[in-house]
Amino acid sequence: MTDSHKAALERGRSESRVVRDYLEALSSKKRGPGRRRSEEGIKRRLQSINDELAAARSLDELLLRQERRDLELELASLSLGDLDELEQAFVAVAKSFADRRGIAYATWRDVGVPAAVLAKAGIARSD
Repeated sequence: MTDSHKAALERGRSESRVVRDYLEALSSKKRGPGRRRSEEGIKRRLQSINDELAAARSLDELLLRQERRDLELELASLSLGDLDELEQAFVAVAKSFADRRGIAYATWRDVGVPAAVLAKAGIARSD
């Protein structure tokens, strides 16, 4: 494998990582309607669940364990990083990634990437 081939592979992996991180952050922000929970609120509820599990009956235990799993995922998504920082990194690599992988403007929009971000990245709408 040549050095240029190795560099191209590394660039592809790096761009894929940036795109994945940005898309995951976008999807975590789409939690649904209503107030967003704070990190402290999630931690309080997790502690409450742990307390309730000690006396929970089987069905309640099942539901509490699922709620705990959901809250742990939500808590982890809060620490994915600053969306603005991820967006800047995305803008820097999105055009190259899209050209190399054949990703159309409409497909980016389908997964929730805002039109303004695509414009900053130099990805134009093609009809």
